[in-house]
Amino acid sequence: MTAWLPVVDEAELADGAVERFRTTFGGEPDGVWIAPGRVNLIGEHVDYAGGLVLPFALPYVTAVAARRRDDAVLRAASTGSDMHWGIALSAIAPGSPDGWGAYVAGVSWALGLTMGADIAVHSAVPVGSGLSSSAALECAVAVALRDLFDLDADRRALIDACIRAENEIAGASTGGMDQSIAMLAEPGHALLLDCLDFSSRQIPLDLPDAEILVIDTNAPHRLVDGQYGRRRASIEKACADLGVSTLRGLDPAAASAMTDQVSAARVRHVTSEIVRVEQAAELLNATPDLAALGALLTASHRSLRDDYEVSSPELDSAVRASLDAGAFGARMTGGGFGGSAIALVDRTRTEAVADAVTEAASAAGLPTPTFLTATPSGAAHRQR
Repeated sequence: MTAWLPVVDEAELADGAVERFRTTFGGEPDGVWIAPGRVNLIGEHVDYAGGLVLPFALPYVTAVAARRRDDAVLRAASTGSDMHWGIALSAIAPGSPDGWGAYVAGVSWALGLTMGADIAVHSAVPVGSGLSSSAALECAVAVALRDLFDLDADRRALIDACIRAENEIAGASTGGMDQSIAMLAEPGHALLLDCLDFSSRQIPLDLPDAEILVIDTNAPHRLVDGQYGRRRASIEKACADLGVSTLRGLDPAAASAMTDQVSAARVRHVTSEIVRVEQAAELLNATPDLAALGALLTASHRSLRDDYEVSSPELDSAVRASLDAGAFGARMTGGGFGGSAIALVDRTRTEAVADAVTEAASAAGLPTPTFLTATPSGAAHRQR
């Protein structure tokens, strides 16, 4: 049976965060803030190479209920756990606290706060799915702390703080795309983000005859196990070998002249993926040619699978089954090594494609996937 992830109304999520706050800390929070998960339409593993990416926000969000404290202690709890924790602000450091607490404490640390807060979390963003549950948490906490302490910090400063939290305290070498879309998203649009200077442009994502099916393979997606960092390091080494500061603007053909075939494959992916992002943005700015857009998605997956080697059996099965069932195109999305795939499908074929992906996973003995349809949604904000 095909499993669909229900959309949870943000007011209902806020209620869940408030209830967890009351039972853990007592009394009422000062407010509730939310931030969305995201799907990257195209442009994978190019953010840390100065590339272009094209993500959009999901209606699946993380809510935090928060209240400022008068001491230098940060406490947090989540509906995803029976446990809660507390830490002195002075004790926040790489790996301290660990787990999901690193994303919460890391934001406070990056913002340079000297006063603490009580924070309760309730999320509808699937953890480990490659839909950026970590950035949703960071960004919800960031907008909450900004408001609670009346910080003079614009969204760019909050993005930077969230990136530092993830890189330096949580120890995940992400490039900033996820935090940027969570803070800058507009409903009905994808964000064309230039990771060289972090300038951005809203791109209409209007697909009246199609929709984007998100396939959570339920294969664990982890960025802190070293794989993501190794890929990032390989790009830094390739830049050094080529004598360039970034792969941005490098002709994809340049990879053919490299003697190290693994480095050549990594460079070929990054340079060709940047071109695909540019082409996708051009298509979306016009009346979208669904077949052409789908072909770009599928080419992206092949490149991620073969040249960058970040796919997995679960992701490959989902993409293959989607295409066999008539999707315009499909690819893995997110960091890879598990997580989610997306398929561009005719609206009349959504259920059939999802059924085909489920059947293929079952036949291969893979985890049963979960599905959601992606509606481009808005950015982090105060909910109440």
